[in-house]
Amino acid sequence: MSEEPRCAQKSPHVLDLEAGKYAWCACGRSEKEPFCDGSHKGTGLGPILFELEEDKKVALCGCKHNQTADPFCDGSHKEL
Repeated sequence: MSEEPRCAQKSPHVLDLEAGKYAWCACGRSEKEPFCDGSHKGTGLGPILFELEEDKKVALCGCKHNQTADPFCDGSHKEL
């Protein structure tokens, strides 16, 4: 069963993250937005894994409609 991602919010998640590995929720169903909690199971969607080499402020996509295959906001929420 393949589904479209759900819009979790129409703005980015702006966070101060520590260096490390993360799994960004790409389906919009996670209770731990913007991170994956496994809620995508059965949707045909999966998390996007990324790593930060240093502590950094990031803007992670909240709408799940990025035009790129990465977790960082590209402004697509403005078109929803």
